[in-house]
Amino acid sequence: MTRKTLLRAVPKRRRPRRPEALAELARFSLHIVLVEPEIHFNTGNVGRSCLATGAQLHLVKPLGFSLDDARVKRAGLDYWPAVKPVVWESFEEIEPLLTRLGMPVFFSAEATRSYWDVSYLGPTVLVFGRESTGLGRAIRDKYRDSLVSLPQQPGSVRSVNLSNAVAVAAYEVLRQRR
Repeated sequence: MTRKTLLRAVPKRRRPRRPEALAELARFSLHIVLVEPEIHFNTGNVGRSCLATGAQLHLVKPLGFSLDDARVKRAGLDYWPAVKPVVWESFEEIEPLLTRLGMPVFFSAEATRSYWDVSYLGPTVLVFGRESTGLGRAIRDKYRDSLVSLPQQPGSVRSVNLSNAVAVAAYEVLRQRR
C-alpha cells in the first residue's frame, strides 16, 4: 500500500496532515474497532476503556447516535475529548488496513474458539459488531478462522454487553503482555 493510498484510507476528519498516517495509527499496539455501534453509552464506556488500556478506538459507520450526543460524552465522562476515535465511513474503508495495524481478531457469540486461546503478544486489532446483531454475516464468513468468543454458560444469555466484552478482551491483551 502506498503512502497516498494509505492517506486516502484514513478519514479526512482525523487524517494527519503528514505522510506518516499509518505511523500515527501504528504507534498503538492495540486497536478496538466497533462496527456500526448502536448505543451511545456503550461507545462512551469503550472510549474510557481504550484510554485506560492505551488502545486506539475506531468507529465504523453507520453509528446509531451522534458523536456530539451529550450521552456519549456523559458515558465517557470528562475523558471523551481525549479518546479521539477514528471514524470510518464503512467496514470496507478500514478493512485493508486491519492487518497493517495488527492481527485482527473478530468477536462473535457464534465462534467456537475462545478468546483465551489466542496469543495477543504482537500488535492486535479487536473487532466487535453492533449490539443487536453482532458482526454481519459477510464479515463472519470472510474471517471465520479469526472468530473468537467470550466463554459463557450455555443457554444463559445471547451475548455479553459490548462495553463489557471490549473491556474483558482488552485487559486479556494487557495481561498476556505484562
